[in-house]
Amino acid sequence: MSRQPGLSEWIELVSTHMPHLSVPQARVLALWSYGIALTRSCGRLTVATFLALLIGQKVATVEQRLYEWCCDTSHTAGAKRQTLDVTTCFVPLLRWIVTLWTGTRLALALDATTLGARFVVLPLSVVYRGCGIPVAWTVLPANQPGAWRREWLRLLRGVRPAIPPDWTVLVLADRGLWARWLLGRMVRLGWHPLLRINNGVKFRPAGQTQWYWLRELVRDVNQCWYGRGTAFVSPARRVDCTLVAWWGEGDTDPWFLLTDLAPEASDAAWYGLRSWCEQGLKCFKRGGWQWQYTQMHAPERVARLWLALAVATLWMVSVGGALEVEPLPADSDVPDLRALLGTAVTPPGRQRRLRLMRLGWLWCLVCQITTGGLPLPQRLVPEPWPAIPLGAVVVTIHQNPLKNQDV
Repeated sequence: MSRQPGLSEWIELVSTHMPHLSVPQARVLALWSYGIALTRSCGRLTVATFLALLIGQKVATVEQRLYEWCCDTSHTAGAKRQTLDVTTCFVPLLRWIVTLWTGTRLALALDATTLGARFVVLPLSVVYRGCGIPVAWTVLPANQPGAWRREWLRLLRGVRPAIPPDWTVLVLADRGLWARWLLGRMVRLGWHPLLRINNGVKFRPAGQTQWYWLRELVRDVNQCWYGRGTAFVSPARRVDCTLVAWWGEGDTDPWFLLTDLAPEASDAAWYGLRSWCEQGLKCFKRGGWQWQYTQMHAPERVARLWLALAVATLWMVSVGGALEVEPLPADSDVPDLRALLGTAVTPPGRQRRLRLMRLGWLWCLVCQITTGGLPLPQRLVPEPWPAIPLGAVVVTIHQNPLKNQDV
């Protein structure tokens, strides 16, 4: 294989951050992710053709290597080939992110995505500047009953060693994933859940005997409520927790969120970070890697392909994010382009016109054309977590009826 400076550096970097993989496994993971990132496609033939033209090998040879990397050993040639256990890569992948991370506050999000009637993927993602970077996932056949309890617990427990114990970790999940056992596992891990629940639930504030429907606590836009108490009337579901609620401008319904944090240490607006993981999943499909066109039917093969997709996403998002960060580190190979990019770079709190993944890909394209090199993953500088705007009305409960006071 002819030596290409950008590719050689990428292979070395991937091998460094995935030291548990065999040399062939790490090399093909680097080839897969490199090809995905630069072609903006996870189609095996597309990636193989690009790599074959780059390194001077036959397309069929490269495509076979990519194919066998996703397969079990029973479907590969060679007696010494090993099946890749993708779950062993979750901790190294998250540690890679941690080494690039600035600060000690990290937000994770749980979500579920489908691909037609073939797959359900349960990803755990780090949310960063409008995008989600998957760090652990389970791929299941679609249309099968189950609460996914074992899968979620395994994912959360599995990545715990990658995060320093003194970090503040927020874990976000939407209404469809609420469960008391899920909240309990996050608390036992030392993390802080922020789980949305349905409006048709009752809550009893601490020190009171009366139960309130959640919709009684926040009735109008620009109202918020927070306090300790007990959620759910049924003893089988009852949980002592903090409830934070917020009805923001533009939302059709208020957010009702359960957490273990003290009321004064939590903010319902943090839940807005959860939507970033949805943007990350869009990047896997039509917004980036075109995973929706895959012809795979085996969940375990998809899980291995997702590893290459996740590594490619980390690379492009970190490079794109570096163009928004000020100041840049002295040793960064990404220059300060804000003056040239103008409105393409988004000020904090504003909706991005261009996803970081696409912005990172554009800069890599420019580097390839102008210098022949490629920027490697950059430091990750998260934005400040959102906050409920000043002037919001805090709803307080003294006795029935509810009374309001301004922030």
